[in-house]
Amino acid sequence: MEVNTGFGPIDIAISGLRAGSKRMEVISSNVANARSTDNGNGEPYRRLEAIFKTDGDGLGGVTLDEVAADMSDFQRLLKPGHPNADAQGYVTMPNVQVPVEMMNLTVATRAYQANVAVLNRYQQMVETTLELLR
Repeated sequence: MEVNTGFGPIDIAISGLRAGSKRMEVISSNVANARSTDNGNGEPYRRLEAIFKTDGDGLGGVTLDEVAADMSDFQRLLKPGHPNADAQGYVTMPNVQVPVEMMNLTVATRAYQANVAVLNRYQQMVETTLELLR
């Protein structure tokens, strides 16, 4: 008899729920700071991105590997009256694009919903099996 030490459907779905929750947290932070011109060190807010890795070698769940800063260029807007404007009147804005973040949030939400659906189906299968055994 072989003992399966891999992830089961519940473990995979739960790891997906945790990953999706972290991803939505990061996206929410990006959206909340989309207009923050100073994050405390003289630079605008820099967009963050959740990076995941798989658990195990084969079929398994995911975990958060790191939250990395997006190193793309900041946007520059002409706002002469802004307190953070340079000598030419330009303000350096965060590298966050709200429409892109909203699409990422939709994808993360759909993935979260898919993992919830897996858990619901698994629960229905267990209930049906128990009902058949009675």
